Amino acid sequence: MPVPAGLLTGQRFLITGVITRDSIAWHVAARAQEAGAEVLLTGFGRPKRLTERAAKQLPTPVDVLELDVNRPEDLAAVAAEIDARWDGRLDGVVHAIAFAPEEALGGRFLDTPAEAAKTAFETSAFSLKALGAALLPALAKAEHGGSLVGLDFDGQVAWPIYDWMGVAKAALEATSRYFARYAGPQGVRSNLVSAGPLQTIAARGIPGFEQLADGWDQGAPLGWDTTDPTPTADAILFLLSPLSRGITAEVLHVDGGVHAQAPVGAGPGAA
Repeated sequence: MPVPAGLLTGQRFLITGVITRDSIAWHVAARAQEAGAEVLLTGFGRPKRLTERAAKQLPTPVDVLELDVNRPEDLAAVAAEIDARWDGRLDGVVHAIAFAPEEALGGRFLDTPAEAAKTAFETSAFSLKALGAALLPALAKAEHGGSLVGLDFDGQVAWPIYDWMGVAKAALEATSRYFARYAGPQGVRSNLVSAGPLQTIAARGIPGFEQLADGWDQGAPLGWDTTDPTPTADAILFLLSPLSRGITAEVLHVDGGVHAQAPVGAGPGAA
């Protein structure tokens, strides 16, 4: 579906989490450009070269800033770059960052060491606050209010194999609510998009990902295509845009409706 032309004209967005062209964040960047926005990407370490390759495949190639979200000096450098490039004004930030060590996933919940759980929390949840706080002065200058949008996977329930990443996503949801509380007086909103499973590099790195994805289409009232990230990308664009200027501290589910359905066999008489 085409993005409405001019919806984001004059808007400036920083987008994290692009690794390859199949990344959800890449589609956010591409569709933001189609709607008239300026975009910068971030990456770090060895995968940054993949991000730079993906950045060249956008409708308009863009630069990639160095950012390890767990390094305060990187956050400060990105904020300084926004000041230099865009006069310190930023309309939106996409937080598409998550990581859990292998021992924190795949059904090993009871055996996961504390250090692995802490890593999942710091990178996948605390980083939303770290990124938002570093860029809050720039977001506060947005004409229609700045927007921080994070990528979520429903933290309300316990999923098979997701384990401590699921715990981190629950923490991400709480972090977004608290950031919304403290950033709201500066006109900055914070929201999450809880997407259904999609076939990305990040998803394929989760042991047993197929257990989450298999059957999702059958359980979704609207159906679900694990190969199509554009519905998720468009929801993120809505939350970045001035159309969402009265919305904050929300989790917008883009999962075909699975989050609202009872398990098969549940309900009166099921026992």
